[in-house]
Amino acid sequence: MKSQITNALSDFFFEYETPRQVLVRNRRVGVVCRLIQLGVLAYIIGWVFIYEKGYQSTDTAVSSVFTKMKGVGYTNVSGRETVWDVADYVFPSQGDASFVVMTNFIITEGQKMGTCPELPGKHTCSSNADCKGGSFKRQMTGVCVNATKTCEVLTWCPVEDDTYIPDPPLLISAENYTLFIKNSVNFPLFGVKRSNLVEGVDGLYISKCLYDPADAPLCPIFKLGDIVKLSGFSFEKIAKEGGAIGIVVDWTCNLDVHIKHCKPEYSFHGLYGNANEMDEVRTSMGYNFRYAKHYIENGVSKRTLLKVFGIRFDIIVKSLARKFDIIPTLTAIGSGVGIFGVATVVCDLVLLYLLPKREFYKNMKFKYTDTEVQNPDSEAGSMETER
Repeated sequence: MKSQITNALSDFFFEYETPRQVLVRNRRVGVVCRLIQLGVLAYIIGWVFIYEKGYQSTDTAVSSVFTKMKGVGYTNVSGRETVWDVADYVFPSQGDASFVVMTNFIITEGQKMGTCPELPGKHTCSSNADCKGGSFKRQMTGVCVNATKTCEVLTWCPVEDDTYIPDPPLLISAENYTLFIKNSVNFPLFGVKRSNLVEGVDGLYISKCLYDPADAPLCPIFKLGDIVKLSGFSFEKIAKEGGAIGIVVDWTCNLDVHIKHCKPEYSFHGLYGNANEMDEVRTSMGYNFRYAKHYIENGVSKRTLLKVFGIRFDIIVKSLARKFDIIPTLTAIGSGVGIFGVATVVCDLVLLYLLPKREFYKNMKFKYTDTEVQNPDSEAGSMETER
């Protein structure tokens, strides 16, 4: 028993087993095998390593965005001249990555809480019975005003009339406003921090530059008219009723080269609607909201209501950094070597099941036996009959 255990351990540690191989001289099978291997090799080199860069590890950035608008607008509504600055036309004013620039508006001044008739054409009535309190969106008093044939409501009076949207937009001058974007990114896996104020983008350069895809692709100052144009929309068209535009800051960096080559790329996309659509086929067009400025006049609480039409800008940071790493490299190589086994499987199927001499190839590939007793003097792998 001891000698058997010793022999077993000796065989385990000092012997090596290798699969038996059969060399098949068949041109068709050989060509199929090499073509499959070449295809696998092209996949590993072309797709895995060159296109997908399987030899690199990846990381996405933690980012921060700061914005600042500049520009002054002028309006003359019913003989009333007004100058609009950043504090008036940007919402919110804190420099967020998502903000709205007012381009058009409907203003209702001097509103105070009380009762007044609805606008003509809305909630029409012929008697008080048609104006039951609270039956519509506004709080009705149950009184039908004969002069207008509309129901009386309890609300801020006079009632806002937004049936007509100013055309051309009142703040069409917003096309010339400028937007400054300051963006910082951090790739924590690689310990790399970058800003869109890259090498060469200093104070002197910023004071003179204006973004242009060809001439000044790194300038962080953008004219609103250029942004809208590059997104595929007409500024006058989108300024009338509002819209939404995405500004993408793309940080795709290969950290195997010098860090100075890690630079942002800007792109612009219309996030609402299709620039090629006709206005008539759209529903719920534009972007608008209301806000009020409250004040006290002669002891009476009043407000100025503005229905704001504007362009919403969403600054989206897209990031992906890559750097060589031995672990994904070995993983990609290992998976590629494993895929090479596909050639063997396919060629075996062709040999054993499709070719005319398949029985001959089966006999060459496999050894058959009827017993479990091996003759040590026989050819390796063959068996003799037990007596």
